[in-house]
Amino acid sequence: MSRIGRKPVPLPKGVTFTQKSGQFSVKGPKGELAKLLPAGISLKQEGDKVVVARADDSRESRARHGLVRAHLGNMVKGVTEGWTRELEINGVGYRAEVAGDTVTFALGYAHPIVFKLPKTVTAKVEKNRLTVSSPDKDLLGQIAAKLRELRPPEPYKGKGVKYVEEVIKRKVGKAAATGGAATGSG
Repeated sequence: MSRIGRKPVPLPKGVTFTQKSGQFSVKGPKGELAKLLPAGISLKQEGDKVVVARADDSRESRARHGLVRAHLGNMVKGVTEGWTRELEINGVGYRAEVAGDTVTFALGYAHPIVFKLPKTVTAKVEKNRLTVSSPDKDLLGQIAAKLRELRPPEPYKGKGVKYVEEVIKRKVGKAAATGGAATGSG
């Protein structure tokens, strides 16, 4: 039995769990999230906990058992606390500005990049840090990856958009590779 799938998901106060026609949803103070329930997996609410069970011990059912439990746990945390992702913008003249549901980037290109955020995602900028937050962890990860993709960090000077916890492996330039200045023969 899956160690993750076996653990019941506790429902904090103010969070409601509903299940109908192959779909389950969680509603809380930060919003409502819904996902499809895969075949062979069942959910049952027992008081203030939700238990995930599987129909058989097939390989697919075992894999989905822990997956559905992890998704449900992420959904419950999302509608109560929310999820955040921080990105760092490095480079001379590189910056971001938030106006409503759009983020405008100046990333060294000839034109500014305007990125429209989905309804459930919010962003704020402090100096060179862009913080995106949402109750939906999956959507937040996709948006953060798309923002990073606008100008991935390069290995020589480290310029670009990167996750705060990401470590960029730096490379040495041409001068260090040849051993300094070129010497003329003559």
